[in-house]
Amino acid sequence: MGSDLHSRSPASAYKVQSREVRLAPTLGSHVLDFTSWAHDLSGSNTFPAEIAMTFHFPFTNSYARLPERFYARVAPTAATAPKLIKVNRDLALELGLDPDWLTSPEGVEIIAGKRLAEGSEPIATAYAGHQFGNFVPQLGDGRAILLGEVIDQAGKRRDIQLKGSGRTPFSRGGDGKAALGPVLREYVVSEAMAALGIPTTRALAAATTGETIVRDTLLPGAVLARVASSHVRVGTFQFFAARGDTEGVRLLADHVMSRNYPHAPGAERPYRALLDAVIAAQAELIARWLMVGFIHGVMNTDNMSVAGETIDYGPCAFMDAYDPATVFSSIDRLGRYAYGNQPQIGLWNLTRFAETLLPLLNEDQEQAIGEAQEALSTFAPLFQRAYNEGLRKKLGLFTEREEDAALAGGLLSAMAQNQVDFTLLFRRLADAQVEGDGDEAVRALFVDPAAYQAWVPGWRARIAAEPQDIATRRAAMRAVNPAYIPRNHRVEAMIEAAVAQGDFAPFEELLSVLSRPYDDQPEFAHYAQPPAEEERVHATFCGT
Repeated sequence: MGSDLHSRSPASAYKVQSREVRLAPTLGSHVLDFTSWAHDLSGSNTFPAEIAMTFHFPFTNSYARLPERFYARVAPTAATAPKLIKVNRDLALELGLDPDWLTSPEGVEIIAGKRLAEGSEPIATAYAGHQFGNFVPQLGDGRAILLGEVIDQAGKRRDIQLKGSGRTPFSRGGDGKAALGPVLREYVVSEAMAALGIPTTRALAAATTGETIVRDTLLPGAVLARVASSHVRVGTFQFFAARGDTEGVRLLADHVMSRNYPHAPGAERPYRALLDAVIAAQAELIARWLMVGFIHGVMNTDNMSVAGETIDYGPCAFMDAYDPATVFSSIDRLGRYAYGNQPQIGLWNLTRFAETLLPLLNEDQEQAIGEAQEALSTFAPLFQRAYNEGLRKKLGLFTEREEDAALAGGLLSAMAQNQVDFTLLFRRLADAQVEGDGDEAVRALFVDPAAYQAWVPGWRARIAAEPQDIATRRAAMRAVNPAYIPRNHRVEAMIEAAVAQGDFAPFEELLSVLSRPYDDQPEFAHYAQPPAEEERVHATFCGT
């Protein structure tokens, strides 16, 4: 998959071929028990005595009301000497929490898992998943514990989860801990994605634990308090479908509809409405990823949220020079999850999701498959529409014309052939609407500047056909073309300073810059620059 990226023109590189979709029969029975492990871990069904329950979050937990086979009840492992790194004050207020209280010693202990807030019902959720195309019947939260759910200021239900908080029944021999580097990466990148306007999990807080984590080397331990509108994944549905547990699939679907797609229960065919909604959300999400050069890195089905949010940042990265075949993840050796493959993989994952819903779509399997195929066939046009609309906005086009796809494709092709920085090109193009204005800054990005000179007259003729003035178009382009993204070399430098030197000033500064990605920030102009040759990051790691 994706091996012919260079043989296709960029204009068609992301077209998803719906006719290739195939639905598999049910996966068979995989009955794995984790309840005995939970009992063995704690010695009883109560939480360890060192976890005090004194401070109140406004928890109103719905997932913990589902049957016990959906999760294991397990408390976080108490951190030995927690120390606060950061509290996201704006997000805390959005959730109805007091950020000053979260920075107190008691609040930090809750963030680090040493203290359990009143009302918390900590659980590790069960899920399965296809990992690089291979099905694993039981995965689950191996280093994450859902503390509970709160209703935010907008009336929206949000999960609060600790990542790196210790072993669970799903740790599969791991320690359940997180090293400092991956925690900082997810904090920075998830908050950058939120500032870019892309649906994502959020970082509420981070703390070091005072412990040493054993990976390839010894590293400081840390915990991330993560917020999501849901942590239910495609793999969560697969967990029950693989066991032939249709009632479990139904209960999970009802939960997701009630929580994330409230229009679906009242539809004529509720479970088809759910499938349609998840497909639409993912089509829009992946198109938005491509607009900022984001590469998830590990788009396994257990890393795809049915709520349509970006989740599980592991070895994620942002593309510098434009190339659809770009891969950073050290474990993606064949490029399955390359930048340009993400739409097709999204459809593949959604096909796995549709398989789990077959018994709910129709009692007759053939009719159910037909209905699922019909739903899945909408992904390609939905994605292509969102992708094309995104490119038009990046080019400053306010109307739609048939030739726009070829115009954008021509630019992307020239960029791929000339190692052009994706982010800088579109940002600088806003100042090149008139010949001679800003041309030099754009030409400088091309190995062969003639490629730009051959393309730009067509763009100028196209924008001249619209009534907007230069200032209006420039403002519109700058509102969708960021100046700042989490450049990989900047993220790695920030992590190195924190891990090796205990210096969190680069983390704070990078986070501040990325909180305003569309604003010119002259004092931080160096954060917009691509890496020098010696600064290039060639591989990213998941940190597990």
